[in-house]
Amino acid sequence: MIEIKNVYFTYPNGVEALNGVYLTIRNGEFVAIMGQNGAGKTTLVKLFNGLLKPTKGEVLIDGVNTQKVSVANLARKVGFVFQNADHQLFCETVGEEAAFALRNFGFKEKTVQKRVNWALNLLDLTEYRQASPFMLSGGERKRVALASVLAWNPKVLIMDEPTIGQDHQQKEKLRQFIAQLNAQGKTVVVVTHDVEFVAECAPRVVLMAQGNIVADGSAEDVLTDRDLVMKASIVSPQITQIFLELGDLGLPNKVINVHDGGQVLLKYLGGATL
Repeated sequence: MIEIKNVYFTYPNGVEALNGVYLTIRNGEFVAIMGQNGAGKTTLVKLFNGLLKPTKGEVLIDGVNTQKVSVANLARKVGFVFQNADHQLFCETVGEEAAFALRNFGFKEKTVQKRVNWALNLLDLTEYRQASPFMLSGGERKRVALASVLAWNPKVLIMDEPTIGQDHQQKEKLRQFIAQLNAQGKTVVVVTHDVEFVAECAPRVVLMAQGNIVADGSAEDVLTDRDLVMKASIVSPQITQIFLELGDLGLPNKVINVHDGGQVLLKYLGGATL
């Protein structure tokens, strides 16, 4: 469990990024943290694995205060995939990148190779095993960074803007992958501006603005609330905007993805379900 208790964070230049934040994320939850640039999203999640320490307040991971343990210890439990993959890639080959943390944590070589094979196959990277990660596309490098974290099987997975540079097919694979992780009991936290991706995944949504949490609820409730999304300076999914405009016709307005929208229209028109 992740517990954020009255947390403030101020950067050395005086910028106050978080202002008395309270948040609890339970084991096995899938949470999307959303908001405009500068809302405090990335600052918040960097507190989860000790990359940042709160200026005031407490951050507890399974009851342990992050102020009292090292980043290395927290990393065994909380894996972090950066928005810019180049900030965490440094090995000569993709295979070495995926194996680095496992070896650093002391896994036996047989286990290292098994976990690396699994991670590279899962993310369609097997053919690049001997390639330099820096010769790959931005989207591929992001998948390498994800593979290098997944390989050691952390209890909590944090991904900062994971859909940037990914095409529709890769986004759908990522959605299915997150669903698989959740089914296995893993906690997944995603920081993202990709409202359409969030609508398809339908996680719990934590909405931030100016260093505070302004909404916390289901994707359906949060993304269909015009006042909330405006306050956080984001936009509702396109299908949601359409159904909000059709509300005068008596159609439900809490629609966030195309499949649900299709079901609503078929029912409204008297047709069969999809």
